[in-house]
Parts: sequence; structure tokens; C-alpha cells
Amino acid sequence: MTVGYQITFDAEDPHRLAAFWAEALEYVVEDNSAMIRGLLDGGMVTDADVTTVGGVLSWRGAAAIRDPAAPVDGKTGIGLGGRLLFQTVPEAKTAKNRVHLDLRPGPDRREEVVERLIQLGARRLWDGRQGPQTWITLADPEGNEFCVG
Repeated sequence: MTVGYQITFDAEDPHRLAAFWAEALEYVVEDNSAMIRGLLDGGMVTDADVTTVGGVLSWRGAAAIRDPAAPVDGKTGIGLGGRLLFQTVPEAKTAKNRVHLDLRPGPDRREEVVERLIQLGARRLWDGRQGPQTWITLADPEGNEFCVG
């Protein structure tokens, strides 16, 4: 049996990063409002724990995106397939990522995808090459590096 996973990013603004990565990957931002409403009504969380983003009740310190084609838990809104979680942390990013995402649109679409990501708020850092493999390294709106191959 395989082990499920999600990739978690530390963030200054988890909702901004979730919106960026949802567009970048063609994922959707999770709607956890039904679960949050139940937890509020049950007294398990307070108004200080939540906010409203785009008219949707959301966690103040976290946001997630999910693969729109994968199953989702109807009670929580949590994606059961590919999922990225963005969580607020108090410290700023200070060094190069030890783990990063590689987006693979292929060489024919690479520049088109890079330009779209830059329009969304990414920054082009450098072009890379190892033997016949080439890629472009970008940074997301909070400086997390990722590659487009």
C-alpha cells in the first residue's frame, strides 16, 4: 500500500501563494468553509482562527490547493489526491529551498508557461542546463524557487 502525502510550503501570506500555485498548476483552492463553520459552531475554533477570502470562510493561517480531477472529502473540502498546503510562519525565507517543484510543460511550451507565471507574479532567476536537459528557474511571489522544464 502506498503512503499519501501533501507538499507543504511555509508562507507569509498563504492565501496569496495558494492563488498563485492554483493558477500555475491549474489546481483549485480548497473550500473548507463547511468544516470551518462546523468547528466554529461547535466552539472548537474561534473567529480569530478564520478569515474570509473571496467571499469564502477560510483558515486565517493556512490555505490549500488540490487537483480538480482527484477525489475530495465532501465534509472537509480536503483534496484526496495531489495537494499543496501553504501555512503561515513568523520568519521570512532566508535561504535556497532544499525541496522544490519542477513543472514539466515540455520544451515546446516552456517559454509560454514561463511568461504566464511571470504575469502571475513569478520572477525569472536563471536558465539551467545539465547535459541535454534544460530548464528555467523561477521564484514564486514569496521567493520559493521552482523550475520549468
